[in-house]
Amino acid sequence: MTDPTHWTLTLVCQDRPGIVHAVSGAVVAAEGNITESQQFSSDDTNTFFMRLQVLAPVSRAAFEAALAPVVERYDMTVQLDVVGRPLRTLVLVSKAGHCMNDLLYRQRNGQLPIEVPLVLSNHPDLGELAAFYSVPFEHRAVVDEASKRAMEARVLQAVEEHDIELVVLARYMQILSPELCAALAGRAVNIHHSFLPGFKGANPYRQAHARGVKLIGATAHFVTSNLDEGPIIEQNVVRVDHSRTPQQLVSIGQDEESRTLTQAVRWIAEDRVLLDGGSRTIIFR
Repeated sequence: MTDPTHWTLTLVCQDRPGIVHAVSGAVVAAEGNITESQQFSSDDTNTFFMRLQVLAPVSRAAFEAALAPVVERYDMTVQLDVVGRPLRTLVLVSKAGHCMNDLLYRQRNGQLPIEVPLVLSNHPDLGELAAFYSVPFEHRAVVDEASKRAMEARVLQAVEEHDIELVVLARYMQILSPELCAALAGRAVNIHHSFLPGFKGANPYRQAHARGVKLIGATAHFVTSNLDEGPIIEQNVVRVDHSRTPQQLVSIGQDEESRTLTQAVRWIAEDRVLLDGGSRTIIFR
């Protein structure tokens, strides 16, 4: 018998009786032992979601063969992966480095299961930070529509060239075209502060300070053509008061953005995020 592989199995299908029993039988057929199991039935969409971690001494092909009758019977969408396999991730940035720094630091220290083969930016500012982490950095200025199209073409080229599975907009301050959003549907995540839509444009933290805001937070979500309205993956918030200066609010907000984006990326890399329709996510923590 070969050493067992620790597999992650996620599945989505129409909700109906017998699914858990059938999946458990397929795991037994693959000589597997379930080490973690979570499930959810969505009343809104009549959809069943499940995530398993399974120790099984079989190859991917053998496991998939054991699952095949169940997948066909219930018309399932299934993903099978190895627990802890680093997710190949492309990072897009502009000038702010706090989110990129947190991602690359945790990647280097083995705290985040991703592999970043390239950072792309529309500004040169973060080249030295990427070099500190020994990650290749590429800068392409975006100054007009033609250069924006060229940058987006480079993003798609990099996705193909590096077998990218996830694109992270780590404070990338460019609006993606509908075409790029469609090409990256379900595999691109963005982060923004919680002041939207109240405080738009320049200096949102100064606007928040002037209005006496008491909560600062951040939202990580999938990228869609509807700006900042994609399915939410993670949100965090922290209380503040009148004693905080605008610069202190910026610092607090950047901490929340970094924490929130890294958590969202971790859950995606661990196959814990499933889409329920086009508007919300199911998170198996």
